[in-house]
Amino acid sequence: MSTTHPTGPDAAGPGDSRTVREAMADRLLRAATRSGAQLVSEAAVLVQGAAVLADPIAGAVYSTPATAAADGVHAAAHPQDHPHHVQRPAAGAVLVLHPAPTMNAEHVGLVATTTAALLEVRGQRAAELRAEQMRLHSTLLRLLLAGHTTSVTDTVRAGGLTHVTLYRLTGPDIPTAHQVLWRAVRPSLAGHGGACALIGEVDGELLVAELHHGSDDGRVLRLVSRVSERHNLLAGLAGPLPLAETPTAHADAAAARHRATPAHRIVPADAVGTPQLARLLPPGPYTAWARSVLSPLTPDHRHLLLVRLRTGSAPRAATVLGLSPGTVRTRLRGVAALLDADLDDITVQAHLLLALRAPVRGDGQGEGEGRPESDRRARPETLPGGILDTEAARTWAVGLVGGLEPHLRIALACWLRHHARTAPAATELHVHRTTLTTWLTRCAERLGQNLADAAVRAELHLALEATAKDGYDPRALPRRGGRTYRRL
Repeated sequence: MSTTHPTGPDAAGPGDSRTVREAMADRLLRAATRSGAQLVSEAAVLVQGAAVLADPIAGAVYSTPATAAADGVHAAAHPQDHPHHVQRPAAGAVLVLHPAPTMNAEHVGLVATTTAALLEVRGQRAAELRAEQMRLHSTLLRLLLAGHTTSVTDTVRAGGLTHVTLYRLTGPDIPTAHQVLWRAVRPSLAGHGGACALIGEVDGELLVAELHHGSDDGRVLRLVSRVSERHNLLAGLAGPLPLAETPTAHADAAAARHRATPAHRIVPADAVGTPQLARLLPPGPYTAWARSVLSPLTPDHRHLLLVRLRTGSAPRAATVLGLSPGTVRTRLRGVAALLDADLDDITVQAHLLLALRAPVRGDGQGEGEGRPESDRRARPETLPGGILDTEAARTWAVGLVGGLEPHLRIALACWLRHHARTAPAATELHVHRTTLTTWLTRCAERLGQNLADAAVRAELHLALEATAKDGYDPRALPRRGGRTYRRL
C-alpha cells in the first residue's frame, strides 16, 4: 500500500469509503503492534503532516518529524494558539496532529481518534507490566542503599556506571507522583545514553537514583523539577557521588529536603568538604588525621554522625533515620564517648564533617602512615598543624567570608560559638537581640548562604577560623557609646 494516503474519504467513491476507513485502521493497528513511536509515525503519514505525543511533564514523547516536537508540545499546552491542530487525550498525554491543509477534516478526526484509542490500549498494557517493574526498582534501590552496588550494576547491565545522583521526594500524593514520573522518565534497566534511572517508593517517600559516569545530563533533574511543581513535592538532591557512597548521598538528600520550601522545591545538598575545602587541603596529613579521628567508629556510627551533623539536631536526624529522638540521642552519646568530644561544639562539628568527607578508604596507605595507635589518636577539636594555613585554603576562606564587614564577622563568629542561639550571643556581644538578628540577616544576604543549614554554619566557621588572626573577640566589636554600633 502506498505510504501516502488520499486526501480522505471524499476522494473515493461512496462504495469505497468503508474500505478506506478499514485500510486506515489496519495500518494503525499494525503500527501499534510494533511500538508507540511507529504508531505516531503512521498517524503522521495518514494525515500527510506531523504527529506528536506530548506529555505535560516529559515534553515530546514521540514526534514525526522530529522537528515538530516543540510545536506539538506548545500546541498541547496552548491549544487556542493552534486552531489548525487536532488534539486527543491519550494515555495520560496529548496526541497532537497537524494535518496537511488539503486533508478532509472527518478523515483527520478518524485518524486522531483511532490513534489515541490504540495509544490507550498500549498504555493499559504497559500499566499492567509497570507494577512488577516498579517493585523491582524498589528492590534495587534498597540493595543500593545497603551497599550491594555490584549486584545492582550487574542487574541493570551497567557495569561501567560509577556514580549516583540521588533525589528524595515527599508530598501529599506520592503514588500519583510516582506514576507520573515513571511515565515521564520511562526508566529502563538497560539504561540509555550512558545512564540508568531507578525510581521507587521506599519507606513512604519517592526515591530516584540516577546511575551515570560521574556527571548527569540534567534530564532527570528537569523531570523531577516539573513533577515536584505539579504535585506539590519537596525534594532533596545529593550527588554526584561514587556508588559506594550511596548511603551518604541518601542521608545528604534527606537533610537537604528539610530545607526545601514551596518557593524552592528542590534543594541540593551542599555538603562541607565535597566540592570545596576538602579538595584544597594537603591530602597526606588530612586523610591521615581523618582516619585517626574516625578510627573508633563503625560504619553505622559514621552514618549516624553524618546525618546528625547534616541535619543539625537529634530530632531532625531521627526523622531522617526513621528512629525516635530518644534512640538517636542515646546512640549519639555513645558516639561522643567513643570520640571523647562534645558533639554540640561548632568546631567539633565542622572538623568532624571534614573528617567524614575525607577520601580515607585506602588513601595514605603505602606512605608510611599506618593507623595511629589508640594513645596517639587525633582529636576532632584540632586540625593538623598548618592545614588551613595554605594559600589555597586562605583564598577559599576569603572568598567565602571576606566580603563581610568586621562587625558582621565578629557577630557571626560569636553566634556560631553559641550553637546558633541568638540570645546568649547577643548577651556576650552586648547588643540587643533584634540588632543581632538584623546583622545575621545581612550576613545571609551578603554571603548568599542559608544560615539555617547546619553544614553551611560549619563551613562558615572553618572559613572564619582560616581568616582570623587573633580570633573574633566580641570586645573588639566596633561601637560608639553604650550599645551603638559605629560603622568603620
